Amino acid sequence: MSRTPPPGPGPVPPQTPVTAEFASDGCWVVQVRGDLDSDTVDPLFLAMWEAAASHDVVVLDATAVTFADSSFLSLLIQVHQQTRLRIAAPGTALRRLLGTAGVDHLLERYDSLDEALAAPR
Repeated sequence: MSRTPPPGPGPVPPQTPVTAEFASDGCWVVQVRGDLDSDTVDPLFLAMWEAAASHDVVVLDATAVTFADSSFLSLLIQVHQQTRLRIAAPGTALRRLLGTAGVDHLLERYDSLDEALAAPR
């Protein structure tokens, strides 16, 4: 009689990068954290598209982003084309990605969430 061992723990699904969504000062804010790549960007994709469909200004609070790749960059460009996107507090890795891709002049960036929310419409 052959015994099949029970399945192992398998891969651990990544935590969702979206930590909060809320309205503030006439903007919709999406807060994210961690690594934003092809394995983790799907929940953010849904949150950003829903926000872009129903809000004139969407602020992405990138304070806690530790890594971002081309799938995240593609999402930012697509959302920028749908609504007014503001990126708050991009760290070194994200600023580098935007600069390398040549879109740093295209996307609105602010040093803090407060600055992004206070920017004129």
